[in-house]
Parts: sequence; C-alpha cells; structure tokens
Amino acid sequence: MKRERPLVDALQNFVEKQPQSMHVPGHKHGLLSMLPEEIKAALTYDLTELTGLDDLHHPEEAILQAETLLAKTYGANRSFFLINGSTVGNLAMIYAVCKRNEIVIVQRNAHKSIFHALELVGAKAVFITPEWDERTKTAGAITTKSVQEALKLYPEAKAVILTNPTYYGVSSKELQQQIELCHKQNIPVLVDEAHGAHFIASGKFPSCAIELGADIAVQSAHKTLPAMTMASFLHVKSELVNAESVNHYLRMLQSSSPSYLLLASLDDARDYIGSYLEMDAVYLLDKRNQWIEALHSLHPLDVIEVDDPLKILLRLPGYSGFELKAAFEQQGLFVELADPYQVLVILPLIKQGHVYPFADLRIRIKEAVARLKKEQGNASSSIVSPNEWPTVSIPEYSYDEMTQLEKEWIPYMRAIGRIAASMIIPYPPGIPLFVSGEKITVAKLSQLEELLAVGAEFQGNHRLTEKLIYVIK
Repeated sequence: MKRERPLVDALQNFVEKQPQSMHVPGHKHGLLSMLPEEIKAALTYDLTELTGLDDLHHPEEAILQAETLLAKTYGANRSFFLINGSTVGNLAMIYAVCKRNEIVIVQRNAHKSIFHALELVGAKAVFITPEWDERTKTAGAITTKSVQEALKLYPEAKAVILTNPTYYGVSSKELQQQIELCHKQNIPVLVDEAHGAHFIASGKFPSCAIELGADIAVQSAHKTLPAMTMASFLHVKSELVNAESVNHYLRMLQSSSPSYLLLASLDDARDYIGSYLEMDAVYLLDKRNQWIEALHSLHPLDVIEVDDPLKILLRLPGYSGFELKAAFEQQGLFVELADPYQVLVILPLIKQGHVYPFADLRIRIKEAVARLKKEQGNASSSIVSPNEWPTVSIPEYSYDEMTQLEKEWIPYMRAIGRIAASMIIPYPPGIPLFVSGEKITVAKLSQLEELLAVGAEFQGNHRLTEKLIYVIK
C-alpha cells in the first residue's frame, strides 16, 4: 500500500539537500547539542517554517495536504494537527462555543484540561455525574436520562461536553442517542476523545465520536497511535460550530514555533491508522486474546477486559494497584497507571507481522505476582462511588465569584460542607476529585481519605502532606 505522508516527505526532501542553517533553532541541526547521539540524530529534522515546509498557522502546502488527509481518514469536515496536546484542543473547542457566564453542561469525570478551559473562559459549568462502572471500579459514562434532566433544567446551555472513552477504556453505549438529543435543541456536543484515536481501525472497536455525530472531537494521537508525546488531533463536523472559530483560537493557543518532529509524527500516525486493515485487527486481537488466556493461568491474578481492546486491567486480590505497580516495576514493567484496585495496561495497535514481546511480559508478570504474594498486602476497601453524588449539580460559586472571595487553609477532616477553593486531582488519571466552587461532601472526603491511605498521588493546589486543603473562608 502506497504511503501518503506529505509532511514527512517534505521534511525528507528538505534534509536531503543538506541545507546550511542560518535560522532557528539554535542547535543548528544538532551541531551544538550535547544530547545523546540517538536524540541528536533526530534534530536534523527539528526545523522551522522554511520554504517548502509550510506553516501550521496558515497551511497552504504539505501541512494543508496532511490535515486534509486527516479529515478524510476520520470523516470530518475539517481536522487540525495539535502540537500542544489534547489540552490545547479542549481549550480551543470550549473557547469556540461559549463565553463568560454562559452555561455549559459537562460530564463530571472530565480531564483537568476541561475544567481549566471553563475557568479561563469564565463559563458556568453544570456537572452530570457518571454512572459507577463496577467492572472497572471507576466512574464510567453518563446516562441519556441524566442528559435529559440537565437539558430540562438548563435549556440555555451553549454546549454539552462529554468524555468518551474514559481513561480506563469504558465507552458509552448511549453516546449517539445523547448527541441526537442535544442536537434537537441546537446544542453542540464536544467530545474529549483523547483515548479513542484508534477506534476507526476496525469495526471490532467502539465507534468514534465523529462517526456518531459529535460536533468536535479531540484525540491524543500519542496515546494509542505511533505519534510523539503531545501530538494530537482535533476534528470538526458540525452545522452548529464554525471550524474557522476553532482555528482562530488554535492560532492563539498553540505555539507560534511548532515542532516539526511532532507534526511529522502526526502525519505518520495518520498514515498508520489510515492504512490499518481488518486483517491487522484480526492479528492484533488474536495475539491479545492468546496473551490474556495465558495471564488467566497466573492465579489469583484477575484480568479485566473493557470496551477498548487496547486496555486491560490487572488486579491481585489482597493487594492494591499501587503495590502491584511497584512489583511490576521491579521486573522492569511499567504500566500506564495504578489506583486502589488495579493497574491499567495499554497494548500497542500492532499490525500483521509486528512482533511484540507478549511471552516475556507474561514471564515478568508471573515473577512479580509470585514475589508480591510473599508480602503482606494493603488491599483497598471500597472507594465511594459517584452514584452517591447528585446526578446534576452546579458549583456554589462561579469562577468569577471565586476570585473575589477570601480563602484559607484548613484540616481536610474539618472540611465537610465547606466550599473548595482549588482543584484536587488524583493523577493519573487527571480527573478532579474536588473542583473550585464545589461543596465538599462526606462522599468526596471519604474518597480523598481512601486515596491518601493507599498512596495515590495528587496534583492541584493542595497541602495534603500537612492534611490541609484550600477552601472559601
């Protein structure tokens, strides 16, 4: 199959001419770099907007061709390369649809970048609580019924922002129905699809949000496609959102000095997924299923499959996910994340003929489990599920109001009923437990205590090592 990588080709053609650098970047094709030789070799392609290499912020040549191919691959009207991660895509799509003090309906288990975007815009968020997914023991998708309730309460909403799939690979079975419901009220649906860039690979995978009618979808190409870290896609297919408005904000929010290494990796990743065949999916799933079957023999290790075939959860009864993660790392295995219950493993989107060391992984997992079983475990008790949170909620104060209020640090044990003044984010997966302006409930405080007890790590403005959190005075 012929490869179509216009930007990669343009870079290769440029480098083959052995050009002399009288321009940025300052490493001069790696000449001045003191990095390891393996990294220096790539710096030959770390170029800037030179003749023949186009301009990300006003593409007319190779980048335009590459983005046009991207839109065709995903069935979008217009698609964009993102070199500031899915974070910048989430920022741009929210800026494009809402303004200060306008209502936006948001799935509560969203990534922190969604909350940051809402704060920057100054929008008023209405949260929909997701269902508890018992298989993964995580917050999953939201229900259509809860979307109906939110739209009835807030028909003036400017957008509905959803997350699909979740970090753990749970995909909504009702996404298309929810999109259609919103469109009946002329409300656009924006989907943070960071973990679903590979869904178009096969009919055996869940459907992409754009295929189901979403107006905008943002995907982290680097998470499951062969793209470099920070390399992402944004797709627009909408009669409700102007793609040029999205482009307007991307020009402001993305770096004015985009990395051509990232751009080339996006072009390559698009070609990879665009040339993925059904026989590749059959090969991948066959190898995956053989490996899972082999893991089932490592009793008492539990293997939990989810909607996304690339994601697998591993649990060891009597031990927390953090302990299992540490045991794996002693064997040279590094998983995506750990939580109180389990570790999350992300498999590669291999094609027919690719060799991935499944057998070696099983041997190392077996050794980690055997070593861990000799030690006393610290298994988690039950995390408080979001089912104990209200279905539809709105923070006590808007982002604008929060800036005017006095704040203080208090022991988190005395915080029930108080209003959070900053986000507290278990990371990974990066979904805020406390959001600025929200009331601190018994359920959320119980979850914080449980996460602290099993060694979870947190981002945000907090002093949890001192048992203090930031609240409205």
